[in-house]
Amino acid sequence: MFKFLKISIIIFVLVGGINGGVGKAQAQAADTSRVVWKKSLSARLSGTQAAFSNWAEGGLNALALSGVVNGTFERISPSWRQRYDVRLTLGVVKQDTLEVRKAEDLIRLTASWQYRGDGFFSLFNPTMSVDLRTQFAPGYNYTKNPFGDGRQPPVKVSDLLAPAIVNQALGLTYQPDDWFRQRLGVGAKETIVMIQRLRVLYGLAPDQAVRFEVGIESRTEFDRKLFENVHLRSRLGLFLAFNKPDLPDMLWENLLEMQVNSWLGTSLEVVALYDRDVSQEVQLKEVFSLGVTIKLL
Repeated sequence: MFKFLKISIIIFVLVGGINGGVGKAQAQAADTSRVVWKKSLSARLSGTQAAFSNWAEGGLNALALSGVVNGTFERISPSWRQRYDVRLTLGVVKQDTLEVRKAEDLIRLTASWQYRGDGFFSLFNPTMSVDLRTQFAPGYNYTKNPFGDGRQPPVKVSDLLAPAIVNQALGLTYQPDDWFRQRLGVGAKETIVMIQRLRVLYGLAPDQAVRFEVGIESRTEFDRKLFENVHLRSRLGLFLAFNKPDLPDMLWENLLEMQVNSWLGTSLEVVALYDRDVSQEVQLKEVFSLGVTIKLL
């Protein structure tokens, strides 16, 4: 637990201190009597295709399609900063004679309510938050059977709300500028698996649909334009359950978006996930896409 607190404090002080006093002073010097909405919503459709005929060096016919919706809605008033984020992703791939398979799948919804007070609370804002992470469609393991029951792959390992991870937190947020925020407080985490036969894969008993945990929660967010048409979003979430004080669960999401012109864009997403109830190893995901981007808001 102490290691976790040290990590959080280091992030809190060193990273959060960048432009801290300046950014806060500028924000407070602005007109605080108005309610301001900041809205961003975009959609991207990406695809890749490869085909071979009499190709001596060999190759595999393939077709991949994916769609992504990203949205951020932020309402800033004299006393409150409300933020709502949505990320929806679904992709499929077709390889040669194989059936269509799911490539990527994500539903991510986040909401936070941040009180902007006076004195101490002008620098450390009391914050409530909730977020949900799940998926749209069934997922399969095509290489091995993690159940060990003798069935041959592919076997179904996930589906909508199986699993679903829900987090609630109550703590203090340090936000010296619009592009950086650090939150530290207490949190609750629910792991939901609505399909009974899949529960064993996520550390639940067959008759247990929800695992409830309480602990210390830390959230570090970086959201900034690095160069013209280059934007980086990084979010590091740590959760240390009180009954598992040695290592925290971790979800580190990084999204680098590059806009080539008004309609063509590319992105690189790298995600690291650690949850000992699912795997003793760090899970990694990397997705690179190039496609048509539509700015809806």
